[in-house]
Amino acid sequence: MHKSIKNPEDAKSAKSIDRRSLLKLLTASALAPSWPAFAAAPRALTPADEALLDDIQRRGCLFFAEQASPNTGQVLDRAKGHTDSGALDSRRMASIAATGFGLTALCIADQRAYQPTKPILEQVRRTLRFHCDSLPNQHGFFSHFNDLETGEPFRGSEISSIDTSLLLCGVLTARAHFHRDAEIVRLATTIYERVDWPWMLNGGTMFSMGVRNGKFLDARWNHYCELMMLYLLALGSPTHPIDPACWDAWSRPVIHYAGFDYIGAADPLFVHQYSHAWFDFRNQRDKYADYFANSILATRAHLAFCLSLGKPYSPDYWGISASDSQHGYTAWGGPGIRDAGTVQGYGGIDGSVVPYATAGSLPFLPADCLRVQHSLKERYGKDAWGRYGFCDAFHPDAQWYDPDVLGIDLGIGVLMAENLRTGFVWKTFARNPEVAVAMRRAGFHKS
Repeated sequence: MHKSIKNPEDAKSAKSIDRRSLLKLLTASALAPSWPAFAAAPRALTPADEALLDDIQRRGCLFFAEQASPNTGQVLDRAKGHTDSGALDSRRMASIAATGFGLTALCIADQRAYQPTKPILEQVRRTLRFHCDSLPNQHGFFSHFNDLETGEPFRGSEISSIDTSLLLCGVLTARAHFHRDAEIVRLATTIYERVDWPWMLNGGTMFSMGVRNGKFLDARWNHYCELMMLYLLALGSPTHPIDPACWDAWSRPVIHYAGFDYIGAADPLFVHQYSHAWFDFRNQRDKYADYFANSILATRAHLAFCLSLGKPYSPDYWGISASDSQHGYTAWGGPGIRDAGTVQGYGGIDGSVVPYATAGSLPFLPADCLRVQHSLKERYGKDAWGRYGFCDAFHPDAQWYDPDVLGIDLGIGVLMAENLRTGFVWKTFARNPEVAVAMRRAGFHKS
């Protein structure tokens, strides 16, 4: 559904932005005063904190440099974590979501001089060229998983609305950070502006989760989760925006757990992290909630939930989310599953820990999440830490350590560590003029 825009300001901003004007906007934003500083953490970061976060980020950024095709720039969905060579993993399944995290990680790597600027620029250009000119798309949306070199969709992979959004967040971050590179600006703008957002609504007010075999999936993004980025990117589109009423269409159920009341569902913890990696929700709210404060509450509730399970969970060892497990990929849940039970009673939670669960919540609960990150590295680093940082998940009591790392899981840790340290991703992404348009159309205002 695409209704006419009644606000003259919105009508003006809905028009496609001239490339030269966009370049001026991005340049002016880059030179403008910095975004308000990150709210004071419970304690200042210590040198040991900074060293650990820097190591996590440096190793994570290395994954996105080494585990990307030198021809297409696509990033592998997963790779072996314990490796010395850094050679490209032999598996060929690329993830557009991992590629989106990767484009943002490359901006961090450039900002922090983890890698030389020239090869970073070359990789960003290569990635954007392939996604702009070669990777098949439908109305601007991409298949979730594709062959690393050919771009051919993997069998059974859907055209994904949310994973395309994750890619676009990386595309727009790269456009803002490398705003002086005309080719990057042109390619990134083309990729974003050709997305036909109303088409993915499929006649409704809430997005379909995707398309498979030429048919829209029945499932829709209809309740609070990682979906905010999807709706905001669509609201801010200068070429194919959706009606602001779509922001009000999805539900915001409230969970009551251990004295914590917050918007959420029986979903993995990452749903409270992903949109927050790029969109800065601090100190502002719409008519429903302060979503940054909501994620703080959700993280506190998740900590309480893990501690309620008993051993092995403790203040030094907690955090589960969608990840690998001994028995395959598992969407570990959290509060909202049920009110009481044993470790085995909660969705099969078996004592595993997922390092990115706390890494991805670093800006929300810095002291508690840093405590876990330090503890996991000190106690289990020999088996759980490799070339790219922590393995995806592990269960020390069962002597199981995942041999793999996952791009999206490394990515959320890298981005949120940087947001905790400097707010760089938030500030850079906010330089895209469409972000302010989207937030205004969604009704955000200072809290």
